[in-house]
Amino acid sequence: MKKILFLLITGLTVSVSHSQEVSDAIRYAQDNLTGTARFRAMSGAFGAVGGDLSSISVNPAGSAVFLNNQTGITFSNQNIKNNSNYFGTQTSDKENSFILNQAGAVFVFNDHNPSNNWKKIAIGANYENTNNFNNSIVSVGTNPTNSIGDYFSEFANYSNGGSPVPFQIINNNNISYTYKNLGSNYPNGQYPNLSGYSAQQAYLGSQGKIIGYDNVSNSYPSRIPAGGNYYQENEIFTSGYNSKLSFNIATSYKDRIYLGANLNVHITDYRRTSSFYEDNDNPLLPTETISNLRFNNDLYTYGNGFSFQLGAIAKVTESFRLGLAYESNTWYELYDELSQSLYTTTDVIGGQSQYYDINPDVLNVYESYTLQTPGKTTFSAAYVFGKSGLISVDYAIKDYGNTKYKPNDSGFKGLNNDISNQLTTAGELRVGAEYKIKQLSLRGGYRFEGSPYKNGTTIGDLNSYSGGLGYNFGGTRVDLAYSYLERKSNQGFFATGFTDGANITSKLNNVSLTLLFEL
Repeated sequence: MKKILFLLITGLTVSVSHSQEVSDAIRYAQDNLTGTARFRAMSGAFGAVGGDLSSISVNPAGSAVFLNNQTGITFSNQNIKNNSNYFGTQTSDKENSFILNQAGAVFVFNDHNPSNNWKKIAIGANYENTNNFNNSIVSVGTNPTNSIGDYFSEFANYSNGGSPVPFQIINNNNISYTYKNLGSNYPNGQYPNLSGYSAQQAYLGSQGKIIGYDNVSNSYPSRIPAGGNYYQENEIFTSGYNSKLSFNIATSYKDRIYLGANLNVHITDYRRTSSFYEDNDNPLLPTETISNLRFNNDLYTYGNGFSFQLGAIAKVTESFRLGLAYESNTWYELYDELSQSLYTTTDVIGGQSQYYDINPDVLNVYESYTLQTPGKTTFSAAYVFGKSGLISVDYAIKDYGNTKYKPNDSGFKGLNNDISNQLTTAGELRVGAEYKIKQLSLRGGYRFEGSPYKNGTTIGDLNSYSGGLGYNFGGTRVDLAYSYLERKSNQGFFATGFTDGANITSKLNNVSLTLLFEL
């Protein structure tokens, strides 16, 4: 048994390069529907309704609709099941999580002066878990044509400004040199077009014998034997959250026009562990070829962001209301930490198997960067049937193509071009209804969200149905909601070289319980 054990260094290295993909930008640009149970039961159609703690996350003018001070807290249980189809092989996996979904309060200050047309001021604060990242996806199948060897070959052949990575870099067994002197940190400014992340992928592939070097063509061919029928497994486990804390102020004019604003603080904490396995039974050669391999990646992204919102609600009549709200771009400052390992087995005709363990035990800590996610405009209308109930419709527009990584230098320029070319403007329709029978409220809703991708398949359209009920005890109210959503996707296991992926159908079931108290 032959092992390559790189134990020269352990700990942290700092890199100026980045490893982001378009899918990373989408993760923070999209929000799941969260909030109070009443809000979720009506599929979030509250832009012209107001009067709910989560309504201010859609239209900040909604807090001025409150008649009394109110505080509330919401707990949710989320179950997500992912059905995978990879070249005809069906697998499924599911994840269940229980979270604090929402907590907030609104305080109303009324002006009883009959000569003052500005009747009230409302001040509030609301916390929401806008995206629960707890999830697991397992895909298994036999790929008839493509291998992960193309992933490592792509980095080795084209990462140096479109040219091959210098052989002395990826063939250097001194891991301290290879991992610490990448990108702009090369001695004497060598190889300015080569990023640290790209060089590391090429380095792993070379040391794991997945790619070789042809000095005649100055290229790196794959050492995975041709012939197809590569058995592959891809496991992805994620955890964490994206949350928003909104500080709200709103007012009303003659109880006909409601105006409001939010200042939002965003916090994100995301962990992704992935493991890719591949083997094959293709004919052996006189030189080493790969029989099987396992490639592991552990990514941790954390940071915070800022955004603001402006909104208005108008009572056209006592029953009919219109709403308009704008949410700005969100500016995130993010940090990435990445560790990788690779384990391979090679065979030759008439020889023994060789084993290569490439586990540098190095944590790459990248410099902070800025992600600007797109703003959103929401148009709303609602009809209120006195004290009997209401019907509400919201339509929101968001241009995902405006997502940007900054600074827009050579490290992000290509990625921002990919975002602009791949992503598009998507609309979101939310419809909700409520019917009251004395203290009991019955609710239902529907939500549709278009694909953020131009091809409509990388992440498909979303369809969601919801329902719930509530009971008002006077100063206390209890609300319960159930929501179901389904969405299909086909994202490549890797963004470069080897881009095959499974067809995933995700089904999410959520039950939320809210306790509300009037103060």
